[in-house]
Amino acid sequence: MRNKIVLLLSDQLGQGDRGLGQTVLETFFVLLKQQEEKPAAVFCMNRGVYALTDQSLASVHLKELADAGVPVLACKTCVEFYQLADQLTVGEISGMNYFLELAGKHEVLTIS
Repeated sequence: MRNKIVLLLSDQLGQGDRGLGQTVLETFFVLLKQQEEKPAAVFCMNRGVYALTDQSLASVHLKELADAGVPVLACKTCVEFYQLADQLTVGEISGMNYFLELAGKHEVLTIS
């Protein structure tokens, strides 16, 4: 995972039952934070920015990744669209330019 960027596009994993998708996403981040090699960054776009709020159980695990030195980033345009700037509990707001810079240096693992 060390040379990968996790691109999170939703606040759930998969398109089935919403509750199940949120649980599966939380499990993904629980397991990811336990890996010896952490990703280079986690970048959240579209509804993925909700995972950085108290509305998502994944936010706890994303905070632990951030505390372990993994940059956790939120798409500025998406945060503004969903009006979540004051609700983010983890992560930093970032722009598409930085995502493109990261994507140019690392493989992108898309989670949707």
